Amino acid sequence: MKTVISTDRAAAVELLREGEIVALPTETVYGLAADALNPIAVAKIFEAKERPRFDPLIVHLPNRDWLEKIVNLPAQNRKLILKLADKFWPGPFTMVLPKRDIVHDIVTAGLDTVAVRISAHPVFAKIDRELDHPLAAPSANRFGNVSPTTAQHVLDELDGRTPLIIDAGPTQHGIESTIVVVRDGKIEILRRGPVTAEQLSEFAEIDVAAIRPKISAPGQLPSHYAPKTPLRLIDHAELFSPEKNQHVGLLAWHPLSRKRVLRNVRRQAGDRRSLKFAAVRKLSEKKDLREAAANLFRYLRELDQSAVDLIVAERVPSHGLGAATLDRLERASHG
Repeated sequence: MKTVISTDRAAAVELLREGEIVALPTETVYGLAADALNPIAVAKIFEAKERPRFDPLIVHLPNRDWLEKIVNLPAQNRKLILKLADKFWPGPFTMVLPKRDIVHDIVTAGLDTVAVRISAHPVFAKIDRELDHPLAAPSANRFGNVSPTTAQHVLDELDGRTPLIIDAGPTQHGIESTIVVVRDGKIEILRRGPVTAEQLSEFAEIDVAAIRPKISAPGQLPSHYAPKTPLRLIDHAELFSPEKNQHVGLLAWHPLSRKRVLRNVRRQAGDRRSLKFAAVRKLSEKKDLREAAANLFRYLRELDQSAVDLIVAERVPSHGLGAATLDRLERASHG
């Protein structure tokens, strides 16, 4: 199969109607989309991504009219669910809700719930509205790898596995949507994302789910979003010492200084100082958590391609959007 990068939205709609998979931009990362009501088309997503069948998919709705065609809203939590939808849709916010029979088990990995959201990306939204069918659209990369934030990243991952990639430039947020479930009037965060716990706490009491053996939503596996190069989380780069002849890449959060980039060696003929890091990427020069989130996957991918033996990443603050970035780093470094 030849993969084409294009801006032809009409071609994307036609392929989706024919039961094909198409890579589309969202406001979070690029997604690999298929008609969510066509189980054969959805199966192609799993095949292209080499994704385990036990990992459920997010369903993107064309509009709010589709919500109760897809899910049964629990009466006791209905008011809170609709308030959250009013506030955060369209946007990078996903809710896990009881599914209707129209949703095939392959989408939900056999669960009786389905994760749903409405994308705010103008290109994705227009294609979805024209198709007028929900789209299953997990990140457009091979399973467990770094999520793609540009069309070229998708091509690097899935060349020959999808006929079309719609190019709309880099994504806005750079990390996947926040996923929640509403239970007993509380909001449980299943996956951190651009919509933060602080924002959600204005609506109800918040609980953050721990990693569990049972998968109840996308992105809950302990090891995920990982580069091929081993990744280690550290607090400060100046405290890290590479092994002899080890080439290390740094994903930095703290300001860079000569001390942090260089390591002392014994002075012989003059001041001989060697590079402590073979490659460095700074998440945000301004220490802006939103900018750091947007840069995360792109810089991980660049460091992964820089022929280093190890990537070390400095921990970002765990408040606000930093919590979602730190979550991705922790999963990428698992084990």
